[in-house]
Amino acid sequence: MTALGSIGAVDDAGTGVAPRAALWGLGPAGLHDRFWVSRRVQVVRAGAGAETVDAPGPALYLLLDPHQWALFDLTPVARRMAWLKPRAVRLRILEPAGDAYRERVEADADGRLIRISRDYAARTRATTQVILTADARLARQWAENPGGRACRRALYRACGREGVAPLTVTGLCADARRPDDLSRATVRLLDLWRRPEDVIDDVYLYDTGVRVHAGASVAPGARLIGPVWVGAGVRLGADAVVVGPAVLHDRAHRPAPEPPAWEDLATATWRLTARPITAKRLFGKRAFDVVFSLAVLAVTLPAYPVIMLAIMIEDGWPVFFAHRRQTLRGRAFPCLKFRTMRRDAEAMKAQLARLNQADGPQFFIEDDPRMLRVGRFLRATQLDEIPQFINVLLGHMSVVGPRPSPDQENQFCPAWREARLSVRPGVTGLWQIRRTREPQTDFQEWIRYDLQYVQHRSWRLDLLIILKTVTKIFGAR
Repeated sequence: MTALGSIGAVDDAGTGVAPRAALWGLGPAGLHDRFWVSRRVQVVRAGAGAETVDAPGPALYLLLDPHQWALFDLTPVARRMAWLKPRAVRLRILEPAGDAYRERVEADADGRLIRISRDYAARTRATTQVILTADARLARQWAENPGGRACRRALYRACGREGVAPLTVTGLCADARRPDDLSRATVRLLDLWRRPEDVIDDVYLYDTGVRVHAGASVAPGARLIGPVWVGAGVRLGADAVVVGPAVLHDRAHRPAPEPPAWEDLATATWRLTARPITAKRLFGKRAFDVVFSLAVLAVTLPAYPVIMLAIMIEDGWPVFFAHRRQTLRGRAFPCLKFRTMRRDAEAMKAQLARLNQADGPQFFIEDDPRMLRVGRFLRATQLDEIPQFINVLLGHMSVVGPRPSPDQENQFCPAWREARLSVRPGVTGLWQIRRTREPQTDFQEWIRYDLQYVQHRSWRLDLLIILKTVTKIFGAR
């Protein structure tokens, strides 16, 4: 059995946190800064340069010195800014010590008891000062300077006497150059950051308190007790036991992190806990699905007799293939396609298993011997999927969504299953337009793009996927 202490990516005994290693393609500072991105706050570090400031996009800018970490509750800051409308908030962060109660016994030189004193006041481990502002100009001014007390004073002068609101909060402050500080801050980040997958692609909720990168492999039977974060390239066998707080850092493969997508963070998480999907938006998507499907079926109607005749001449009846897939909340439905393979294709699958080029539950062979000649043409042009627009009209599917899958495939990852079955599957989607078919990446890409769509779905994303699908079909680049 592999226990916490013997997993190579876990060190700093007692915390399970290695402060200098990378996780999900991000170093310690990158994780800290991405935590604030999830709250729609950009961390701007002194000396980083004005070009590092994103505008528009962030709701607030957190101005820090180059090696500074700060973790605190934004709610009182939001209230102060709403009431006073300052250009900047001068924030003093107090970090309480571990125990708030102390008892002291006082004695004289002979050891006789004088008194017992009890201190109930919370002690402070450290304090630090940071600045929060919604003004991108102030953020750029800070980024152009080396930081420190003198630069803070210069920025306060630029705001004017009434432009700075002081505020004191409790939180955590750390110096990233000190390993002990960094380890302590990372453990705190594990506790605070409930949904890192919202701002880091390829990360999904594996189990309660357990986040896993799509490029990691966790065997059935492995026991992970959160909070645990598992990085790219990590391999955990069936006998592995990991008890949090623990971070298993990236191994050989480190993903290139995408820059923050501020447009996908329409609501700062410190204002609303979730980005709601309104009934109006759901109705609009359904109306679009119906109108778009009717238009596609009408335009392609003249091709149906030709396609059906070609299939019948080559391999007889039936011309349609209906495979049982799952839709919203796990309901089964017959997913319709023009048949592109021999009638005994399913029976031949076991014989061809050794030739399977896909990982995970998928089955893919480059030159599949079960494929009909007309089927190759239909697959290349995606005409075989036209009947799925009938499924859209029946409410089984949407025009855009995750790839429709059978129950057997959906059982491979329960958390991923719950996410992808929270929406209708799509005729097209992110996986269809971005998959690479590289060896041993199919299943990881499938999880990655399905989760990415569910997390960031919007009208803009749907229209982009439709456009990319059309250009891909017609060979445009």
